[in-house]
Amino acid sequence: MTRTVANQIFTSFDIELFRSGKHYRLYEKMGAHPMQLNGADGTHFSVYAPAATRVEVIGDFNGWNGAEHELLVHWDGCGIWEGFIPEAKNGMRYKYKIYSSVGGQILEKGDPFARYWEKPPNTASIIWKQDYTWQDKSWMAKRGELQKHTAPLTVYEVHPGSWRYNGATGQCLTWHELAEQLPAYVKEMNFTHVEFMPIMEYPYDPSWGYQLVGYFAPTSRFGNPEEFKALVDALHKQDIGVLLDWVPSHFPSDAHGLGMFDGTCVYEHPDPRRGYHPDWKSLIFNYGRPEVVSFLISNALFWLDQFHADGLRVDAVASMLYLDYSREHGEWEPNIYGGRENLEAIHFMKEMNKAVYLYYPDVQTIAEESTAFAQVTKPTDYGGLGFGMKWMMGWMNDTLGYFSKDPIYRKFHQNEITFSLAYVFTENFMLPLSHDEVVHGKQSLLGKMPGDNWQRFANLRLLYAYMYMHPGSKLLFQGGEFGQNDEWKFNQSLDWHLLEHDSHKGVQRCVAALNSIYKTRKELHEMAYTPNGFEWIDFNDSESCVIAFIRKDSLGKSLIVVCNFTPQTITQYRIGVPQVAGAKGWKEIFNSDNKAYWGSNISNSGVVINENVGWQGRPMSIHLTLPPLAAIVLEPAV
Repeated sequence: MTRTVANQIFTSFDIELFRSGKHYRLYEKMGAHPMQLNGADGTHFSVYAPAATRVEVIGDFNGWNGAEHELLVHWDGCGIWEGFIPEAKNGMRYKYKIYSSVGGQILEKGDPFARYWEKPPNTASIIWKQDYTWQDKSWMAKRGELQKHTAPLTVYEVHPGSWRYNGATGQCLTWHELAEQLPAYVKEMNFTHVEFMPIMEYPYDPSWGYQLVGYFAPTSRFGNPEEFKALVDALHKQDIGVLLDWVPSHFPSDAHGLGMFDGTCVYEHPDPRRGYHPDWKSLIFNYGRPEVVSFLISNALFWLDQFHADGLRVDAVASMLYLDYSREHGEWEPNIYGGRENLEAIHFMKEMNKAVYLYYPDVQTIAEESTAFAQVTKPTDYGGLGFGMKWMMGWMNDTLGYFSKDPIYRKFHQNEITFSLAYVFTENFMLPLSHDEVVHGKQSLLGKMPGDNWQRFANLRLLYAYMYMHPGSKLLFQGGEFGQNDEWKFNQSLDWHLLEHDSHKGVQRCVAALNSIYKTRKELHEMAYTPNGFEWIDFNDSESCVIAFIRKDSLGKSLIVVCNFTPQTITQYRIGVPQVAGAKGWKEIFNSDNKAYWGSNISNSGVVINENVGWQGRPMSIHLTLPPLAAIVLEPAV
């Protein structure tokens, strides 16, 4: 005798949408939903297991014996099993016991749509009723203006488990503790956004969250789902946007996860040439299966809807775009046209972006994409993938390669520091200095810098100044803002004690100042994605290792940026300048060599007067003093 009550909440229209890859709110139907039925409190369960012959719900409410709690399958062969169990209450643990039609397998699986999970290494799902009242109405009303392409976007990338530890407990901070500490710090540093590395439930700590099993639940390592919502709310109260890393590219094969969910390849592609990732030893979603597309797009919308996320940074896009990604000859199969592009994955990404921007036009999707695939950030209507932004990996590689060189050799590599400006306006680029650049023996950003101790810090400040003056939005990983000495370690706190030293405190002050000038000066952000906002003064002075350029806003207002990549002070350096009505010269408004930043405090004081001397194709010019390993920014002096 079963104590499951027949209660189907999936309508025929729901099923039609699901099977066509167009059901974008599956989380409202799938999973465990506490509710009242016929006056009785309980939980409605629904799960997709098309190859199952029987599905039971096992959990705290039945001693993990599901004999009396069998779900009922839809008659039309859609593969959805559902039913209401009065004994199943909020907060109880559960799993699905799936009897497969293949080989007599009996599997115990977590719920793909679970809202909460046990803390790893435990693997059960938890019935969870949402109970949170949002207080971010003001932010939600204005975020569209704050996140459009003419607005500044400067992102602080955070790994919640290693940002800061509780000094009393020696443990990483909880969601609640992060809500008390993180928003104030990000506000003080003048970042506009936080980007969290994956916070969805994951079983293996060293994966940093990039191997997910619980796509619809914040990890329980740091607290419950409502506490994570409170963290988002706290950031929004400080006018700080929240971006979430999202991983639709692959997932682990843990026994309780999505892999071989009903004894068959429900979520992963059945052909290992397309369904197994050789680098990460993980499974790849089957983007050609409409039900999987519904699952993934629903998941993207879920975080925007239920958790008020302001954008998604989509991980490993390159691995989805190409069938031969990390595969040798013979290890992959061409598409129907004989090419290497994964047409199904491309279609999925276009559909995902269309859905996101249809329902949430005031958010951003950001592609972590490292190839020359065209039109990643162009609208789908024009043949693009439809992302709002794309990480500029070429800039990152060239720039870090240049800065790692001893300045004596930099004159032979001038193209590495200037080449990005040849293609910067082909996409809507974000300049990333992310976690990937400070692990696996790559050293910290400070550790990459050459020279003596003073020069290393000067180089780092120059790197940041160059980054912030370069067109595009910005991203900096935690610890970089104060010159973390060591590589990032996922299982320990950042070295906050370094801020006792003037050198590290100086870097922190420099980054805060750069964020401030980038945010407040339209010349640096309003036309970040159009060539009208940038103009070279000179990129050819490789002998001096100097570059100079202009950043402009939509009204034609200009700032001049000059970078000296050598440890020598250069005096009487002449550059051509634009004519500005009413301006008698130029005034320095930022200098990375400022003594407040632990610099040598060499500067251009007062107004640098215009001279009627033609130079570099311009009718007027000025003489500057260029501090060592430093960038200066000048505005017209009227």
